[in-house]
Amino acid sequence: MGLALVHGRARAGIRAPEVKVEVHLGGGLPSMSIVGLPEAAVREAKDRVRAAIQCAQYEFPARRITVNLAPADLPKGGGRFDLPIALGILAASGQIPADALRDWEFVGELGLTGELRAIDGALPAALAVAGTGRSLLVPAANGAEAALASDVAVHTARTLLEVCAMLGGQKSLPQAVPPPQRDLPTIDLRDVRGQAQARRALEIAAAGGHHLLLIGPPGCGKTLLASRLPGLLPPASEAEALETAAVLSVSGRGLDPSAWRTRPFRNPHHTASAVALVGGGAEPRPGEISLAHNGVLFLDELPEWQRHALEVLREPLESGVVTISRAARQSEFPARFQLVAAMNPCPCGWAGDVSSRCRCSSDVITRYRARISGPLLDRIDLHVDVPRLPPAALRPDAPGGEPSADVAARVASARDRQLARAGTLNAQLDQSATTRDCRLASKDQALLERAIEALHLSARSMHRILRVARTIADLDGSEAIATAHLTEALGYRGASGGRAPQT
Repeated sequence: MGLALVHGRARAGIRAPEVKVEVHLGGGLPSMSIVGLPEAAVREAKDRVRAAIQCAQYEFPARRITVNLAPADLPKGGGRFDLPIALGILAASGQIPADALRDWEFVGELGLTGELRAIDGALPAALAVAGTGRSLLVPAANGAEAALASDVAVHTARTLLEVCAMLGGQKSLPQAVPPPQRDLPTIDLRDVRGQAQARRALEIAAAGGHHLLLIGPPGCGKTLLASRLPGLLPPASEAEALETAAVLSVSGRGLDPSAWRTRPFRNPHHTASAVALVGGGAEPRPGEISLAHNGVLFLDELPEWQRHALEVLREPLESGVVTISRAARQSEFPARFQLVAAMNPCPCGWAGDVSSRCRCSSDVITRYRARISGPLLDRIDLHVDVPRLPPAALRPDAPGGEPSADVAARVASARDRQLARAGTLNAQLDQSATTRDCRLASKDQALLERAIEALHLSARSMHRILRVARTIADLDGSEAIATAHLTEALGYRGASGGRAPQT
């Protein structure tokens, strides 16, 4: 009777829980069974493992083989357990030393020739192994990604035969190293001509982490403005970048390890479904809001989105996480993103334009804007009208805008004040912190209350106005919120695409 234990890692959201692969060789007719809640790809591992072991010139035992993946109540999917199962069979049959497996964890899919193939979620596996004191072995194609976890020794192999030679002491395997970081092309805010109010709103959004809605006619620069927001944000910290990279690692879309510190900018098409936005599937995968974690999510043509798709954004905008529930499991993905949305003021796009070309009736405009629910608009801090520029402002010799580097310096200074004061950005302040850090003078409090009544705004809107005013004060270097800061914040709640808000 032979018994072996190999350590592996499953995938559950962006976590990588430990799985103990127990292999038992017993008497009876030759067979192989895999237990422990395996999905189809794991059950099919028996055929891949048999062929890989034989191609590596080892003997596949003609015994009754039982493979247990513990814990038994954790669903296991994908081909990541092929390598641990193969090593367990070889160790249980005495073909490789079982003691050599104690200090290692293994993940990898096997080809029929014994070649090791890449898997999803190598980075979360490496991050999880870091606290165990063991080393991790991954396929060579996953080496650069797994090496981003600096607190664990990651080694790579190309074939099952190489792994067995390493465990037998015949050779050493190379240690994975992260690739050098490459600088991606940057787009500068100086390309934006005019639009002083929208540029100011973009700076406030970057400084406080606020969500932003741009309302204007076609071609006025809404998309151009949104694409410049990532360039105003400070570089991601190592923890932020690793969390964002881990989401991309499990998404199945591939991770570029040489650009892992770049803040994401996601721009899904307005035909995307709710599942595409928040994630889902039989084996839950992250959606666009998680892929934009610690970055920017840009939703263009906001009224053209499906109503259901937009409504699923409500909870993530508040909580910063999304939980996908299935009958057998729950998967939680981070979703702390900055939303930038853009829309036309009416179906033809020209309501409020100085050309007076709009022919949409009031009822048509009302129905168009009603496609976006009030609760969703309530969660967007800054609403800004973006007017059409006169042709003279677009001439090649017209003055350019302020460069992103200058704005980013002010943004970084304002963020430092917020982090020193509350440990978080103003947009993420809870109610007690908002009450503490966003106090107003009595006359300003009365002004705010009159504005809330006049604009028919909710309590949530009032708190968001206070947080925006706090950000404006931070950009101004002010310890207290002054009247000018409050009135500017109120101005970002009155945007209406060229028409007065309905009361």
